[in-house]
Amino acid sequence: MSRLVSAESVAEGHPDKLADRISDSVLDAILAQDPHARVAVEALLTRGLALVAGEVTTKADVDVQAIVRSAAREVGYTDAAYGFDADHSAVLIALNEQSPDIAQGVDHTGGTDPHDRVGAGDQGLMFGYAIDETPELMPLPILLAHRVAQRLAEVRKSGALPYLRPDGKAQVTIQYEDGVAVRLQNAVLSAQHHPDVPLERIEEDLLEHVLRVAVPRRFFDERTSVYINPTGRFVEGGPTADAGLTGRKIIVDTYGGAAPHGGGAFSGKDPTKVDRSASYYARYIAKNVVAAGLAKRCQVQLAYAIGVVRPVGMYVDTFGTGVLPDDRLAEVVAAEFDARPAAIIEQLDLRRPIYAATSAYGHFGRPGFPWEDTPRAARLASVAG
Repeated sequence: MSRLVSAESVAEGHPDKLADRISDSVLDAILAQDPHARVAVEALLTRGLALVAGEVTTKADVDVQAIVRSAAREVGYTDAAYGFDADHSAVLIALNEQSPDIAQGVDHTGGTDPHDRVGAGDQGLMFGYAIDETPELMPLPILLAHRVAQRLAEVRKSGALPYLRPDGKAQVTIQYEDGVAVRLQNAVLSAQHHPDVPLERIEEDLLEHVLRVAVPRRFFDERTSVYINPTGRFVEGGPTADAGLTGRKIIVDTYGGAAPHGGGAFSGKDPTKVDRSASYYARYIAKNVVAAGLAKRCQVQLAYAIGVVRPVGMYVDTFGTGVLPDDRLAEVVAAEFDARPAAIIEQLDLRRPIYAATSAYGHFGRPGFPWEDTPRAARLASVAG
């Protein structure tokens, strides 16, 4: 059976991704001083303006304006000609304390088990996913889309293609035959650029220095279609061309559409918010299941009620690839993985300033994050028999 599967990624200078970076940079700065802070920070960006709003309860003292400007500078918004830049754009701040109604649900007292003292920060459902088609146990299309977007940033920052500007998007469509990726059907790459550079040069450079570097050459053939800056011009970009908002690229952040998404965004939220921490944990479970050889493909769903310590729902789906029935595997997972919020935070060591690095190129499939480790695989294989 033949099918086409597409996925997209966006550059770190995309306005929504810059908003994510600002939110997570504020979170990191606060956690560096106060690991038990409660943080839910959103950013809205437009021409010449950044608005940072949300709820923060903390003992930390951070310079939010400086954090915003630093994040914009790191991404590459350093020129007033861009319409939004680190040094001249206005920064407005509207931060309040967390609602006491929410806090009383999250903070539990009494009991001997410290993992029972943190309730879920909200209701909702979270998904984790893993598949054995790549070494990272990620779907190939989203992995390639991220690599293209990362490569676009590399050639811009290194000076290899100095006419590039921070904004950009990438998309790939992979053809599968009987479940195996065989070729690149098409690639779409849009890159912001200096106004004086002709489209012909941009097309040649991005094909040679970005697409053919980021996507293995075996996937290209004579039928592959490549679309580079298909509108013909991409000079005005970033928050000047399109308002940016935290949490608006949730499918880019996860599995590119290969798995469901519960709907909650990640960036700007401390780990008591299960939108973030339980999504990480569901990925951790799914990846360990696949790494253990118990399935070729695994999806885990967790569900929570606000203020309730334990998940109110969990299922495991291996899409017929499991060595055990899914209901039996779910029993093994429930016995081996503690999905209480406080236990997740402890197991993955989430009260640390590690989040700004997640704000572009996906939260999954990248080394260095604890939810990407597979220390439980051998134990799972043993327990499953």
